Amino acid sequence: MLDRGHESTDGTGGELVVPMAWLYAEYIADELLRTGDLMPPTSMEFRAGRDALALTVFLSDTDGELSGIRVVSQLETWLSLTAYDQPWQDWVRERMADIAAEAAAAGGPAPDLELAAAAWRWLEETELLAPDLNAVPGGAVGVGEDEGPKVWTKAWQLGLPLGHLAIHLF
Repeated sequence: MLDRGHESTDGTGGELVVPMAWLYAEYIADELLRTGDLMPPTSMEFRAGRDALALTVFLSDTDGELSGIRVVSQLETWLSLTAYDQPWQDWVRERMADIAAEAAAAGGPAPDLELAAAAWRWLEETELLAPDLNAVPGGAVGVGEDEGPKVWTKAWQLGLPLGHLAIHLF
């Protein structure tokens, strides 16, 4: 069942669906990253890591039971999904399409999916200036981390390894 939100009256006779599954996924991601203390929480890199990890948490909830999830029991799943050799972005696109199809079939609002889609759009469309991890080793001998070669990197390509590392450090 797709109903991932909690319904309450909005005072106008209609129903307001609160995106609880997405908000909970974002909370889990935020806590994992803060615990790992990898980046300042106000940085764009932190946001990229939080959004990538929140998408992983949200989209891996195939049973619609996110609010009852036990974080420790899901760590291995999240680690495998965020691993370097996995086609994470393809998995995200497929799961988003599956959830969109479920929402269309149910004919109801999908505020969780809307927030997840907005996070995915930001991760795909935003590029951050990051150290070039593919630069020739020793090519910048004696240069500090901030002065080494940098490349524009899609936010998800920077956020995903941060999220993966945060899971390891948890």
